[in-house]
Amino acid sequence: MKAIVQRVTKASVTVGEEQISSIGRGLCVLLGISVEDTQRDAEYMVRKILNLRLFEDEHGRAWSKSVMERDFEVLCVSQFTLQCILKGNKPDFHSAMPAELAQPFYDSILENMRSTYKPELIKDGKFGARMQVHIQNDGPVTIELTSPTGPTDPKQLSKQEKQQQRKEKTRSKGPSESGREKGAQRSRQDPNASSGAEGDVSSEREP
Repeated sequence: MKAIVQRVTKASVTVGEEQISSIGRGLCVLLGISVEDTQRDAEYMVRKILNLRLFEDEHGRAWSKSVMERDFEVLCVSQFTLQCILKGNKPDFHSAMPAELAQPFYDSILENMRSTYKPELIKDGKFGARMQVHIQNDGPVTIELTSPTGPTDPKQLSKQEKQQQRKEKTRSKGPSESGREKGAQRSRQDPNASSGAEGDVSSEREP
């Protein structure tokens, strides 16, 4: 899931000639839902959006307060084009969740925001409509968020697990026995030799 979060002095959404939503000071969030997104991604986004410290405190200190701490508003707009993949110069949107699945998923994100914050301060656009979004960016301040969920493909997960296991085995192994034996043999053959045995000893020192 991707989100473009903008700190605004005001923002609004118009469909046709009708203004359907507007906010004063707060955040305007463009939200792009991926075909692979789960509830985990949604919870991450809601938590981040509502807790980003993009506002000043009562003493004017920047980057100190979240939208919730300042009692400001949030305007969310569904934005599937954030999941664009360019093929040459042509945008491809197959990574975006299909509309019939994305709409209830998006609605659940809004409900999560409203239950976490104040429902009357969470506004949205009109899902699937051709909207005119008017944003008066304050700063400008624009933050890009991407949910950190890993691959859901079992083959990919298995591959990651094997790579992690190999890393753990490598870390758990000490200096090789054969290396120590060869170093000891070279040391017995030539007590003044420095390249072999000393090299092995240095590899065993703490970093």
